[in-house]
Amino acid sequence: MQEKPLFLFCLIFLFAINSYGQKEPRRPNILFIAVDDLRNELGAYEGSQAITPHLDSLAGAGSLFTHHFVQVPTCGASRHAILTGRRPYKPIHLSNRAIEVELSNKPKGTTPESFIHQFKMSGYHTVGIGKIAHSADGLVYGYEEEPSAKKELPHSWSELIFDAGKWKTGWNAFFAYANGENRQSLNKQVKPYEAGNTDDNGYPDGLTTQLAISKLKELKESNKPFLMGVGFFKPHLPFNSPKKYWDLYDRDSIKISDNPNLPENVSKESLNSNGEFNQYALGDEKATVEKSVSDNYAKKLRHAYLAAVSYIDAQVGKLLQHLKETGLDKNTIIVVWGDHGWHLGDQRMWGKHTLFDNALKSTLIIKSPLIDHQQREISTLVESVDIYPTLLEMANIETSSKLDGKSLVPLLNSQPMSKPEVAYSYFKGGISMRTPHYRLTKFFSDEQPVIELYDHTESSEERRNVAAQNPKLVQRLMPLWEKGNTGLYSQPE
Repeated sequence: MQEKPLFLFCLIFLFAINSYGQKEPRRPNILFIAVDDLRNELGAYEGSQAITPHLDSLAGAGSLFTHHFVQVPTCGASRHAILTGRRPYKPIHLSNRAIEVELSNKPKGTTPESFIHQFKMSGYHTVGIGKIAHSADGLVYGYEEEPSAKKELPHSWSELIFDAGKWKTGWNAFFAYANGENRQSLNKQVKPYEAGNTDDNGYPDGLTTQLAISKLKELKESNKPFLMGVGFFKPHLPFNSPKKYWDLYDRDSIKISDNPNLPENVSKESLNSNGEFNQYALGDEKATVEKSVSDNYAKKLRHAYLAAVSYIDAQVGKLLQHLKETGLDKNTIIVVWGDHGWHLGDQRMWGKHTLFDNALKSTLIIKSPLIDHQQREISTLVESVDIYPTLLEMANIETSSKLDGKSLVPLLNSQPMSKPEVAYSYFKGGISMRTPHYRLTKFFSDEQPVIELYDHTESSEERRNVAAQNPKLVQRLMPLWEKGNTGLYSQPE
Protein backbone atom coordinates (compact mmCIF):
# COMPACT_ATOMS: atom_id res chain seq x y z
CA MET A 1 0.00 0.00 0.00
CA GLN A 2 1.40 3.41 -0.96
CA GLU A 3 2.26 5.58 2.02
CA LYS A 4 0.43 8.92 2.07
CA PRO A 5 2.49 12.08 2.57
CA LEU A 6 2.74 13.34 6.13
CA PHE A 7 1.27 16.63 4.94
CA LEU A 8 -2.11 14.99 4.29
CA PHE A 9 -2.19 13.38 7.73
CA CYS A 10 -1.59 16.74 9.35
CA LEU A 11 -4.74 18.08 7.72
CA ILE A 12 -6.77 15.63 9.84
CA PHE A 13 -6.00 17.72 12.89
CA LEU A 14 -7.18 20.96 11.28
CA PHE A 15 -10.91 20.28 11.51
CA ALA A 16 -13.42 22.20 13.60
CA ILE A 17 -17.10 21.60 14.32
CA ASN A 18 -19.37 24.34 12.99
CA SER A 19 -22.71 25.35 14.54
CA TYR A 20 -24.48 22.60 12.59
CA GLY A 21 -22.20 19.88 13.91
CA GLN A 22 -20.53 19.39 10.53
CA LYS A 23 -16.78 19.04 10.16
CA GLU A 24 -15.10 21.85 8.26
CA PRO A 25 -11.39 22.20 7.49
CA ARG A 26 -9.70 24.98 9.42
CA ARG A 27 -7.74 26.51 6.62
CA PRO A 28 -4.33 27.87 7.58
CA ASN A 29 -3.60 31.57 7.73
CA ILE A 30 -0.68 32.91 5.68
CA LEU A 31 1.84 35.52 6.84
CA PHE A 32 3.93 36.46 3.81
CA ILE A 33 6.88 38.69 4.68
CA ALA A 34 8.75 40.30 1.77
CA VAL A 35 12.14 41.83 2.60
CA ASP A 36 13.74 44.13 0.05
CA ASP A 37 17.29 43.31 -1.14
CA LEU A 38 17.84 40.54 1.43
CA ARG A 39 20.47 38.18 0.10
CA ASN A 40 21.57 35.05 2.01
CA GLU A 41 22.66 37.29 4.88
CA LEU A 42 21.18 35.82 8.04
CA GLY A 43 23.04 34.20 10.89
CA ALA A 44 21.45 30.91 9.87
CA TYR A 45 23.28 30.97 6.52
CA GLU A 46 26.80 29.62 6.41
CA GLY A 47 29.41 32.38 6.19
CA SER A 48 27.06 35.23 7.08
CA GLN A 49 28.10 37.91 9.57
CA ALA A 50 24.53 39.03 10.31
CA ILE A 51 23.16 39.03 13.85
CA THR A 52 19.58 37.85 13.33
CA PRO A 53 18.38 35.76 16.31
CA HIS A 54 14.66 35.94 15.46
CA LEU A 55 14.96 34.88 11.83
CA ASP A 56 17.50 32.24 12.82
CA SER A 57 14.99 30.85 15.30
CA LEU A 58 12.28 30.80 12.63
CA ALA A 59 14.66 29.01 10.26
CA GLY A 60 15.42 26.46 12.97
CA ALA A 61 11.73 25.74 13.48
CA GLY A 62 10.86 25.77 9.78
CA SER A 63 12.82 25.26 6.57
CA LEU A 64 15.77 27.39 5.48
CA PHE A 65 16.38 27.25 1.74
CA THR A 66 20.09 27.71 1.03
CA HIS A 67 19.77 27.76 -2.77
CA HIS A 68 16.71 29.84 -3.57
CA PHE A 69 16.98 31.90 -6.77
CA VAL A 70 14.78 34.72 -8.05
CA GLN A 71 13.64 35.07 -11.67
CA VAL A 72 14.80 38.68 -12.16
CA PRO A 73 17.36 40.68 -10.13
CA THR A 74 15.30 43.84 -9.79
CA CYS A 75 12.47 44.59 -7.37
CA GLY A 76 9.34 45.06 -9.49
CA ALA A 77 10.10 42.29 -11.97
CA SER A 78 11.05 39.79 -9.27
CA ARG A 79 7.79 40.51 -7.47
CA HIS A 80 5.81 40.16 -10.69
CA ALA A 81 7.24 36.65 -11.05
CA ILE A 82 6.45 35.50 -7.52
CA LEU A 83 2.97 37.06 -7.53
CA THR A 84 1.97 35.47 -10.84
CA GLY A 85 3.99 32.27 -10.59
CA ARG A 86 5.30 32.95 -14.10
CA ARG A 87 8.71 33.48 -15.62
CA PRO A 88 9.34 36.57 -17.79
CA TYR A 89 7.75 36.16 -21.23
CA LYS A 90 7.88 39.77 -22.44
CA PRO A 91 10.46 42.58 -22.11
CA ILE A 92 8.18 44.46 -19.70
CA HIS A 93 8.48 41.50 -17.32
CA LEU A 94 12.09 42.58 -16.69
CA SER A 95 11.07 46.08 -15.64
CA ASN A 96 10.15 47.57 -12.28
CA ARG A 97 6.94 48.64 -14.05
CA ALA A 98 5.95 45.03 -14.80
CA ILE A 99 3.13 44.94 -12.25
CA GLU A 100 1.86 48.40 -13.12
CA VAL A 101 1.73 47.66 -16.85
CA GLU A 102 0.61 44.03 -16.74
CA LEU A 103 -1.75 43.90 -13.74
CA SER A 104 -2.85 47.36 -12.58
CA ASN A 105 -5.04 48.15 -15.58
CA LYS A 106 -6.68 44.76 -16.05
CA PRO A 107 -10.40 44.23 -15.38
CA LYS A 108 -11.38 41.54 -12.93
CA GLY A 109 -11.65 38.17 -14.61
CA THR A 110 -11.90 34.51 -13.73
CA THR A 111 -8.11 34.17 -13.72
CA PRO A 112 -6.55 35.63 -10.55
CA GLU A 113 -4.03 38.45 -11.00
CA SER A 114 -1.80 37.06 -8.24
CA PHE A 115 -1.57 34.30 -5.66
CA ILE A 116 -3.06 36.80 -3.20
CA HIS A 117 -6.10 37.25 -5.45
CA GLN A 118 -6.40 33.46 -5.69
CA PHE A 119 -6.60 33.25 -1.89
CA LYS A 120 -9.15 36.06 -1.80
CA MET A 121 -11.28 34.26 -4.41
CA SER A 122 -11.03 31.18 -2.18
CA GLY A 123 -12.56 32.92 0.83
CA TYR A 124 -9.53 34.48 2.52
CA HIS A 125 -9.42 37.98 3.96
CA THR A 126 -6.29 39.54 2.42
CA VAL A 127 -4.38 42.43 3.97
CA GLY A 128 -1.44 44.23 2.38
CA ILE A 129 0.95 46.38 4.44
CA GLY A 130 4.03 47.95 2.85
CA LYS A 131 5.92 46.84 -0.22
CA ILE A 132 4.51 43.58 -1.57
CA ALA A 133 4.31 44.53 -5.24
CA HIS A 134 6.74 47.19 -6.48
CA SER A 135 5.26 50.33 -4.96
CA ALA A 136 6.14 51.17 -1.38
CA ASP A 137 2.48 51.32 -0.35
CA GLY A 138 0.75 49.36 -3.14
CA LEU A 139 -0.43 52.44 -5.06
CA VAL A 140 0.64 53.53 -8.54
CA TYR A 141 2.50 56.86 -8.63
CA GLY A 142 6.00 58.18 -9.25
CA TYR A 143 8.71 58.70 -6.64
CA GLU A 144 8.14 62.47 -6.48
CA GLU A 145 4.38 62.52 -7.16
CA GLU A 146 1.44 62.71 -4.83
CA PRO A 147 -0.07 59.27 -4.12
CA SER A 148 -2.89 58.15 -6.36
CA ALA A 149 -5.87 55.99 -5.45
CA LYS A 150 -4.93 53.43 -8.09
CA LYS A 151 -3.88 50.06 -6.69
CA GLU A 152 -1.07 48.05 -8.26
CA LEU A 153 -3.08 44.90 -7.55
CA PRO A 154 -6.67 46.14 -7.91
CA HIS A 155 -8.34 42.80 -7.18
CA SER A 156 -6.01 41.16 -4.66
CA TRP A 157 -6.47 43.00 -1.39
CA SER A 158 -9.46 43.06 0.92
CA GLU A 159 -7.53 45.80 2.73
CA LEU A 160 -4.47 47.79 1.64
CA ILE A 161 -3.03 49.88 4.49
CA PHE A 162 0.17 51.76 5.24
CA ASP A 163 1.52 54.23 7.77
CA ALA A 164 3.86 56.72 6.06
CA GLY A 165 4.41 58.61 9.32
CA LYS A 166 6.22 61.94 9.11
CA TRP A 167 7.35 61.14 5.56
CA LYS A 168 3.71 61.49 4.37
CA THR A 169 3.91 59.28 1.24
CA GLY A 170 4.94 55.70 0.62
CA TRP A 171 7.83 56.56 -1.68
CA ASN A 172 9.12 59.23 0.70
CA ALA A 173 9.04 56.63 3.46
CA PHE A 174 10.86 54.13 1.27
CA PHE A 175 13.88 56.44 0.96
CA ALA A 176 13.50 57.83 4.49
CA TYR A 177 16.02 59.47 6.80
CA ALA A 178 15.36 59.79 10.51
CA ASN A 179 14.84 63.58 10.39
CA GLY A 180 11.75 63.23 8.18
CA GLU A 181 13.57 63.96 4.93
CA ASN A 182 14.09 61.52 2.09
CA ARG A 183 16.26 60.99 -0.96
CA GLN A 184 13.87 62.90 -3.21
CA SER A 185 13.38 65.91 -0.95
CA LEU A 186 17.15 66.29 -0.61
CA ASN A 187 17.76 65.95 -4.36
CA LYS A 188 19.92 62.85 -3.82
CA GLN A 189 22.43 64.91 -1.81
CA VAL A 190 22.47 62.17 0.81
CA LYS A 191 24.68 59.39 2.10
CA PRO A 192 23.80 55.76 1.33
CA TYR A 193 23.74 54.96 5.07
CA GLU A 194 22.60 56.40 8.40
CA ALA A 195 22.82 55.37 12.05
CA GLY A 196 19.78 57.17 13.40
CA ASN A 197 19.52 58.30 17.01
CA THR A 198 16.00 56.97 17.25
CA ASP A 199 13.98 53.95 18.29
CA ASP A 200 12.52 51.36 15.90
CA ASN A 201 9.55 53.59 15.04
CA GLY A 202 11.89 56.36 13.93
CA TYR A 203 12.05 54.61 10.55
CA PRO A 204 9.08 53.38 8.46
CA ASP A 205 9.64 49.64 8.98
CA GLY A 206 8.95 50.09 12.67
CA LEU A 207 5.62 51.71 11.83
CA THR A 208 4.84 48.83 9.45
CA THR A 209 5.46 46.35 12.28
CA GLN A 210 3.22 48.32 14.63
CA LEU A 211 0.45 48.41 12.02
CA ALA A 212 0.78 44.69 11.27
CA ILE A 213 0.51 43.75 14.95
CA SER A 214 -2.57 45.93 15.36
CA LYS A 215 -4.19 44.28 12.34
CA LEU A 216 -3.31 40.78 13.59
CA LYS A 217 -5.18 41.56 16.81
CA GLU A 218 -8.28 42.32 14.71
CA LEU A 219 -7.87 39.23 12.56
CA LYS A 220 -7.54 37.04 15.65
CA GLU A 221 -11.20 37.79 16.44
CA SER A 222 -12.39 36.79 12.98
CA ASN A 223 -13.43 33.28 11.98
CA LYS A 224 -12.26 33.91 8.43
CA PRO A 225 -8.79 32.72 7.37
CA PHE A 226 -6.44 35.49 6.39
CA LEU A 227 -3.46 36.14 4.18
CA MET A 228 -1.40 39.07 5.40
CA GLY A 229 1.44 40.47 3.30
CA VAL A 230 4.01 42.57 5.19
CA GLY A 231 6.64 44.29 3.05
CA PHE A 232 9.75 45.63 4.80
CA PHE A 233 11.95 48.22 3.07
CA LYS A 234 15.35 47.53 4.59
CA PRO A 235 18.02 46.53 3.81
CA HIS A 236 17.29 48.36 0.54
CA LEU A 237 19.32 51.54 0.03
CA PRO A 238 19.78 53.79 1.86
CA PHE A 239 21.18 51.46 4.54
CA ASN A 240 19.49 53.38 7.37
CA SER A 241 18.59 51.95 10.76
CA PRO A 242 18.57 52.94 14.45
CA LYS A 243 22.05 53.25 15.91
CA LYS A 244 21.47 50.41 18.39
CA TYR A 245 21.63 47.96 15.48
CA TRP A 246 24.93 49.42 14.30
CA ASP A 247 26.20 48.97 17.85
CA LEU A 248 25.68 45.20 17.58
CA TYR A 249 28.75 45.02 15.33
CA ASP A 250 32.46 45.71 15.75
CA ARG A 251 33.40 47.26 12.42
CA ASP A 252 37.04 46.26 12.75
CA SER A 253 36.00 42.60 12.79
CA ILE A 254 33.66 42.82 9.78
CA LYS A 255 35.02 40.92 6.82
CA ILE A 256 34.78 42.45 3.37
CA SER A 257 34.30 40.48 0.16
CA ASP A 258 36.97 37.92 -0.62
CA ASN A 259 35.91 38.13 -4.27
CA PRO A 260 36.39 41.86 -5.03
CA ASN A 261 37.64 41.59 -8.61
CA LEU A 262 35.82 41.32 -11.92
CA PRO A 263 35.45 37.72 -13.11
CA GLU A 264 37.95 36.63 -15.73
CA ASN A 265 36.67 36.51 -19.33
CA VAL A 266 33.49 38.32 -18.36
CA SER A 267 31.11 39.99 -20.80
CA LYS A 268 30.35 43.67 -20.32
CA GLU A 269 26.68 42.64 -20.40
CA SER A 270 27.24 40.85 -17.09
CA LEU A 271 28.35 43.90 -15.18
CA ASN A 272 26.41 46.26 -12.94
CA SER A 273 27.51 49.87 -13.35
CA ASN A 274 26.65 50.64 -9.68
CA GLY A 275 24.24 53.33 -10.90
CA GLU A 276 21.66 52.76 -8.16
CA PHE A 277 24.31 52.95 -5.46
CA ASN A 278 25.97 56.07 -6.86
CA GLN A 279 22.67 57.98 -6.82
CA TYR A 280 23.49 58.72 -3.17
CA ALA A 281 25.69 61.67 -4.05
CA LEU A 282 27.30 62.21 -0.63
CA GLY A 283 28.74 58.73 -0.39
CA ASP A 284 32.34 58.64 0.83
CA GLU A 285 33.51 57.17 -2.49
CA LYS A 286 32.06 56.38 -5.90
CA ALA A 287 31.89 52.72 -6.87
CA THR A 288 33.10 51.81 -10.36
CA VAL A 289 33.84 48.58 -12.18
CA GLU A 290 37.32 49.94 -12.98
CA LYS A 291 38.43 50.15 -9.35
CA SER A 292 37.26 48.75 -6.03
CA VAL A 293 36.30 51.11 -3.21
CA SER A 294 38.75 51.26 -0.30
CA ASP A 295 38.66 48.51 2.32
CA ASN A 296 37.60 51.03 4.98
CA TYR A 297 34.61 52.18 2.96
CA ALA A 298 33.70 48.59 2.04
CA LYS A 299 33.65 47.77 5.77
CA LYS A 300 31.47 50.79 6.53
CA LEU A 301 28.97 49.82 3.84
CA ARG A 302 28.86 46.20 4.99
CA HIS A 303 28.37 47.44 8.54
CA ALA A 304 25.44 49.56 7.38
CA TYR A 305 23.85 46.69 5.44
CA LEU A 306 24.24 44.29 8.38
CA ALA A 307 22.73 46.83 10.79
CA ALA A 308 19.72 47.23 8.48
CA VAL A 309 19.30 43.44 8.35
CA SER A 310 19.40 43.25 12.17
CA TYR A 311 16.78 46.02 12.33
CA ILE A 312 14.44 43.98 10.14
CA ASP A 313 15.18 40.87 12.19
CA ALA A 314 13.90 42.73 15.24
CA GLN A 315 10.70 43.71 13.41
CA VAL A 316 10.08 40.13 12.32
CA GLY A 317 10.75 39.05 15.90
CA LYS A 318 7.95 41.31 17.13
CA LEU A 319 5.52 39.78 14.63
CA LEU A 320 6.52 36.25 15.60
CA GLN A 321 6.16 37.03 19.29
CA HIS A 322 2.66 38.39 18.73
CA LEU A 323 1.68 35.30 16.75
CA LYS A 324 2.85 33.14 19.63
CA GLU A 325 1.16 35.19 22.34
CA THR A 326 -2.19 35.09 20.53
CA GLY A 327 -1.94 31.44 19.52
CA LEU A 328 -2.12 32.38 15.85
CA ASP A 329 1.20 30.60 15.31
CA LYS A 330 -0.58 27.25 15.63
CA ASN A 331 -2.43 27.77 12.36
CA THR A 332 -0.34 30.30 10.42
CA ILE A 333 2.07 29.46 7.62
CA ILE A 334 4.98 31.93 7.64
CA VAL A 335 7.02 32.75 4.54
CA VAL A 336 10.02 35.10 4.62
CA TRP A 337 11.23 35.99 1.13
CA GLY A 338 14.01 38.26 -0.10
CA ASP A 339 13.12 39.72 -3.49
CA HIS A 340 16.70 39.26 -4.79
CA GLY A 341 20.31 39.31 -3.66
CA TRP A 342 22.87 42.11 -3.57
CA HIS A 343 26.55 42.54 -4.41
CA LEU A 344 28.35 44.00 -1.39
CA GLY A 345 31.57 44.67 -3.29
CA ASP A 346 31.56 41.15 -4.69
CA GLN A 347 32.98 41.08 -8.22
CA ARG A 348 33.59 44.85 -7.77
CA MET A 349 29.88 45.62 -7.78
CA TRP A 350 27.44 47.22 -5.34
CA GLY A 351 23.81 46.41 -6.01
CA LYS A 352 21.69 43.86 -7.81
CA HIS A 353 21.03 43.93 -11.58
CA THR A 354 23.34 41.07 -12.60
CA LEU A 355 22.98 37.40 -13.50
CA PHE A 356 25.47 36.23 -10.89
CA ASP A 357 24.63 34.20 -7.79
CA ASN A 358 25.17 37.27 -5.59
CA ALA A 359 22.25 39.09 -7.18
CA LEU A 360 19.99 36.09 -7.79
CA LYS A 361 20.28 34.07 -4.58
CA SER A 362 18.09 35.38 -1.77
CA THR A 363 16.59 34.46 1.58
CA LEU A 364 13.71 32.01 1.74
CA ILE A 365 12.25 30.55 4.94
CA ILE A 366 8.98 28.62 5.15
CA LYS A 367 7.47 27.55 8.47
CA SER A 368 4.30 25.47 8.41
CA PRO A 369 2.24 24.29 11.40
CA LEU A 370 0.83 21.55 9.14
CA ILE A 371 4.09 19.59 9.15
CA ASP A 372 5.25 17.88 12.32
CA HIS A 373 8.78 17.03 11.21
CA GLN A 374 9.69 19.72 8.73
CA GLN A 375 12.99 19.50 6.89
CA ARG A 376 15.20 22.08 8.59
CA GLU A 377 17.75 23.01 5.93
CA ILE A 378 17.07 22.47 2.24
CA SER A 379 19.95 22.74 -0.23
CA THR A 380 17.89 21.74 -3.28
CA LEU A 381 17.75 24.49 -5.94
CA VAL A 382 14.37 26.22 -5.91
CA GLU A 383 12.89 29.32 -7.59
CA SER A 384 10.58 32.14 -6.57
CA VAL A 385 7.91 30.88 -8.99
CA ASP A 386 7.68 27.75 -6.82
CA ILE A 387 6.16 29.67 -3.90
CA TYR A 388 2.74 30.25 -5.51
CA PRO A 389 1.94 26.53 -6.00
CA THR A 390 3.46 25.73 -2.60
CA LEU A 391 1.03 28.01 -0.76
CA LEU A 392 -1.91 26.68 -2.78
CA GLU A 393 -1.09 23.09 -1.85
CA MET A 394 -0.64 23.96 1.80
CA ALA A 395 -4.07 25.62 1.89
CA ASN A 396 -5.66 22.89 -0.25
CA ILE A 397 -6.66 25.41 -2.94
CA GLU A 398 -6.92 24.49 -6.59
CA THR A 399 -6.30 26.92 -9.43
CA SER A 400 -6.80 26.94 -13.17
CA SER A 401 -3.95 29.44 -13.59
CA LYS A 402 -0.95 28.37 -15.64
CA LEU A 403 2.05 28.32 -13.29
CA ASP A 404 5.71 27.77 -14.12
CA GLY A 405 6.76 26.65 -10.66
CA LYS A 406 6.28 23.43 -8.71
CA SER A 407 5.14 23.00 -5.12
CA LEU A 408 7.91 22.76 -2.52
CA VAL A 409 5.75 20.75 -0.12
CA PRO A 410 7.61 17.50 -0.93
CA LEU A 411 10.89 19.12 0.11
CA LEU A 412 9.35 20.39 3.34
CA ASN A 413 8.38 16.77 4.01
CA SER A 414 11.91 15.50 3.23
CA GLN A 415 10.82 14.05 -0.10
CA PRO A 416 12.31 14.70 -3.56
CA MET A 417 10.89 17.19 -6.02
CA SER A 418 9.32 15.97 -9.26
CA LYS A 419 11.25 18.45 -11.45
CA PRO A 420 14.91 18.86 -12.46
CA GLU A 421 17.08 20.73 -9.99
CA VAL A 422 17.49 23.90 -12.01
CA ALA A 423 16.69 27.62 -11.66
CA TYR A 424 16.27 30.14 -14.50
CA SER A 425 16.84 33.88 -14.29
CA TYR A 426 16.55 36.69 -16.83
CA PHE A 427 18.03 40.17 -17.23
CA LYS A 428 19.94 42.57 -19.53
CA GLY A 429 19.57 40.52 -22.69
CA GLY A 430 20.55 37.28 -20.98
CA ILE A 431 19.07 34.04 -19.69
CA SER A 432 20.97 32.32 -16.91
CA MET A 433 20.56 28.74 -15.75
CA ARG A 434 21.77 27.52 -12.36
CA THR A 435 22.26 23.81 -11.70
CA PRO A 436 23.85 22.27 -8.59
CA HIS A 437 27.25 22.39 -10.29
CA TYR A 438 27.17 25.18 -12.89
CA ARG A 439 25.83 28.58 -13.90
CA LEU A 440 25.38 28.91 -17.66
CA THR A 441 24.40 32.30 -19.08
CA LYS A 442 23.74 33.18 -22.70
CA PHE A 443 23.38 36.78 -23.84
CA PHE A 444 21.37 37.86 -26.86
CA SER A 445 23.79 40.59 -27.90
CA ASP A 446 26.84 41.28 -30.03
CA GLU A 447 29.03 41.86 -27.00
CA GLN A 448 31.56 39.05 -26.56
CA PRO A 449 31.63 36.60 -24.95
CA VAL A 450 28.02 35.59 -25.56
CA ILE A 451 28.26 32.49 -23.33
CA GLU A 452 29.44 32.45 -19.73
CA LEU A 453 29.99 29.29 -17.70
CA TYR A 454 30.87 29.29 -14.01
CA ASP A 455 31.94 26.02 -12.41
CA HIS A 456 30.57 25.70 -8.87
CA THR A 457 32.49 22.49 -8.30
CA GLU A 458 35.63 24.63 -8.60
CA SER A 459 34.44 27.75 -6.72
CA SER A 460 31.11 29.07 -5.45
CA GLU A 461 32.18 32.65 -6.12
CA GLU A 462 31.95 32.75 -9.92
CA ARG A 463 35.44 34.18 -10.39
CA ARG A 464 36.17 32.85 -13.87
CA ASN A 465 34.14 32.28 -17.03
CA VAL A 466 35.34 28.89 -18.29
CA ALA A 467 32.99 28.52 -21.29
CA ALA A 468 35.77 28.79 -23.87
CA GLN A 469 37.74 26.01 -22.18
CA ASN A 470 34.72 23.68 -21.93
CA PRO A 471 32.81 23.70 -25.25
CA LYS A 472 31.58 20.11 -24.85
CA LEU A 473 30.19 20.85 -21.39
CA VAL A 474 28.44 23.95 -22.71
CA GLN A 475 26.97 21.86 -25.53
CA ARG A 476 25.75 19.27 -23.03
CA LEU A 477 24.10 21.90 -20.81
CA MET A 478 22.44 23.90 -23.59
CA PRO A 479 19.35 21.65 -24.04
CA LEU A 480 18.48 22.16 -20.35
CA TRP A 481 19.16 25.90 -20.68
CA GLU A 482 16.83 25.98 -23.69
CA LYS A 483 13.95 24.76 -21.52
CA GLY A 484 14.13 28.10 -19.72
CA ASN A 485 14.04 30.10 -22.95
CA THR A 486 10.56 31.63 -22.85
CA GLY A 487 11.02 33.52 -26.11
CA LEU A 488 11.43 36.68 -24.06
CA TYR A 489 14.06 38.20 -26.31
CA SER A 490 12.20 37.45 -29.52
CA GLN A 491 9.27 39.61 -28.38
CA PRO A 492 8.96 43.26 -29.44
CA GLU A 493 9.69 45.93 -26.85
